[in-house]
Amino acid sequence: MLCCVCAATIIPNPTNMCVNCIRNQVDITDGLPKQLHIQFCRSCGRYNQPPSQWIHAELESRELLAFCLKRVRGLNRVKLIDAGFVWTEPHSKRIKIKLTIQKEVLNGAILQQAFVIEYIVDNLFCDDCHAVEAQQVWSAVAQVRQRVVHKRTFYWLEQIILKHNAHVEASAVVETGDGIDFFFGHAQKA
Repeated sequence: MLCCVCAATIIPNPTNMCVNCIRNQVDITDGLPKQLHIQFCRSCGRYNQPPSQWIHAELESRELLAFCLKRVRGLNRVKLIDAGFVWTEPHSKRIKIKLTIQKEVLNGAILQQAFVIEYIVDNLFCDDCHAVEAQQVWSAVAQVRQRVVHKRTFYWLEQIILKHNAHVEASAVVETGDGIDFFFGHAQKA
């Protein structure tokens, strides 16, 4: 059988067209954005998930991939086959994701196409970091004191804090003469 557009020999299908002619006539990526903006807080390394939630995600992680895919409007109209990161320079403020999608077009023919969405990373202070940068605003302080010559307990405490990422919630850590003060933006996190 011949293609009805270019007269190339094809296996019979519902559209009576070859794959190249179908791709030329129908763009299944139409309606999907090719470029999006996302906000990133450089101080704490979190991404803004509107309206007011901030999430931690490392570059090229599953969490960041899921976050980016949620931002694509119109993705529910097509079937997502594959998604993966395209390598970019870490300092380029760009994240590229290659998507492979399928959609039924023209009399039941299924077309599969791959394309790249580019995310532009905009810097934006989160509310917590903005308050810290403004004036060291805090509502709770945890004071740890020890009156001995050696500081072994503080070294042990420091290792435990780092191991469990407890320092992430503190807005400031100040060393005093006989101890340490941990400042927190919210009393619940203290």
